[in-house]
Amino acid sequence: MNSLDILRQPWPWYVAGPLIGLVVPALLLLGNRHFGISANFRHLCAMIPGKTPFFRYDWRKEGSWNLVFALGILLGGFIGVVLLSNPEPLRLSERTANDLRALGLEPDGRLLPQQLFNWAGLLSLRGLLLMVGGGFLVGFGARYAGGCTSGHAISGLAELQLVSLVAVIGFFLGGLVTTHLLLPIILGL
Repeated sequence: MNSLDILRQPWPWYVAGPLIGLVVPALLLLGNRHFGISANFRHLCAMIPGKTPFFRYDWRKEGSWNLVFALGILLGGFIGVVLLSNPEPLRLSERTANDLRALGLEPDGRLLPQQLFNWAGLLSLRGLLLMVGGGFLVGFGARYAGGCTSGHAISGLAELQLVSLVAVIGFFLGGLVTTHLLLPIILGL
């Protein structure tokens, strides 16, 4: 096994967790910055000339570091998929595979079930609800909550912000309701 093969394996929680935890102190040392990705959409809109008053601010001062961070996420995702992908099929526990079968999905060893995530599926009612509707709700929710899940859960909770605690509880409750109540209905369409 070479060093690249080691990187292709999932990182254990005791390595990944502390690395994520070190993000907040690093951002504080870099000038009291907050972690989150959803604000980047506002920064991108602020770059466009002739915008509404909400987007009229100095995005270079407020958001340039965050845009570089978002670019790093894209670059890291590319490296992860192209260079560090594990060629082995995804191994699911038998219970998870049975739960997927009960929802009408056949596990195929991929991270995203091809029965749902494909171009033809996007044009179906359930595809539109899952991908387009879900994407809209995630964007709306991030704006309504004043930040995304990563910003509230990593920075906000570390700063002991009550609003972040309420937001994270809401994110988890929304995820549970969606997974256990809405998803079976949508997949049944």
